[in-house]
Amino acid sequence: MAVVHNTTMKPTKWELLTAWLPRQDWFRGGAPVVRKAGGFRLDDPAGAVGLEFMIVLDESVTPPVAYHVPMTYRDAPVAGNEAALIGISEHGVLGTRWLYDGAADDVLVAQASALLTGQARAQAQNTSDALDPTVEVTAAAAATAVRIVRTPGDHPLSPDAVGHVTGAWQSPDGTPRGILLEAVG
Repeated sequence: MAVVHNTTMKPTKWELLTAWLPRQDWFRGGAPVVRKAGGFRLDDPAGAVGLEFMIVLDESVTPPVAYHVPMTYRDAPVAGNEAALIGISEHGVLGTRWLYDGAADDVLVAQASALLTGQARAQAQNTSDALDPTVEVTAAAAATAVRIVRTPGDHPLSPDAVGHVTGAWQSPDGTPRGILLEAVG
């Protein structure tokens, strides 16, 4: 099960995301004001890569927009994956970490596929060794591709989806649910 370290990161995830988000073609705002609103983790079977599916709320716009940012945490850079680098941070326990957009990380995509087909289970985002009961999976028999939904608050289920994952997040007007991942058959 996922191990969560309660420690510092410098720069913080929020500082890295504030710089990274505006460079993404799916980002709708200007200068983001982000906070964590929800999410979950998955285990890397090899135990080498941290896998986090984070929902961030950008409160610089009205109404605030929820973004789904899957991230991987690695102890070394991934050659050829520079375009997906969110940033580099010093972790208080694990040392230097390279944070990547999980959509471009094969380990995260493989585990998302395992979640979508019922072979993996969502872990709590902030607690070690705990499942996350708020993540709901409509499992697919098989997934030939994983679609990551970047703006889950306004995404209907796609007609070609054969399975999906929904999650909840905290927003100023309640706790919405939305589609975070889709399995395409």
